[in-house]
Amino acid sequence: MEMIDEQYTKAPFYGVRWMTAWLRALGYEVNVKRVRKLFGGLGLQAIYSSKRRNFSSPAHKLYPYLLEGVKVERVNQIWGVDITYIRLAHGFAYLIVTKGYYSRYVVSWELSNTLDSRFCTKALREALWTSRPEIFNTDQGMQFTSQDFTGLLQRSETRISMDGRGRVYNNIFVEGLWPTVKDEGVYFHEYQTVA
Repeated sequence: MEMIDEQYTKAPFYGVRWMTAWLRALGYEVNVKRVRKLFGGLGLQAIYSSKRRNFSSPAHKLYPYLLEGVKVERVNQIWGVDITYIRLAHGFAYLIVTKGYYSRYVVSWELSNTLDSRFCTKALREALWTSRPEIFNTDQGMQFTSQDFTGLLQRSETRISMDGRGRVYNNIFVEGLWPTVKDEGVYFHEYQTVA
């Protein structure tokens, strides 16, 4: 698992089949089924455009995409949120960031070693404590479609917008932060653990 995690950091485009071939070339007797199980245990997924990467629970309500044709003109007009995986020397972490589309300011962030909705809800509470956007844009991942998450937005009278299929560039305002955070923040300083 450590070797997969390390190689994934070097080549995040490696999917299960490429990783299996890489491990076999090193002399390990593994098959695609085993590597797929290890990917799942590490929470890894190859980075590439796919038809659908985020899955929401069938019990969760999905909201329409509200940003079509909207011009970003002022602070707190639109906020966006995204989660990224960060490999550490002794483990891994998930980082969620809420960011203003106009100011490009990080409104809140939170780290977790599990990919559940609790740390997402905690980051949202912190963000809403500072201010309130008119529109809050997310993808359709189960962390963002949960009743806890959407309920906070509804109580703050914030309009909820969710990216649909084929909208891979909508969250670029938030995703553009990841190379800086990972390369200059985490990997340069060689952080060992989340704590």
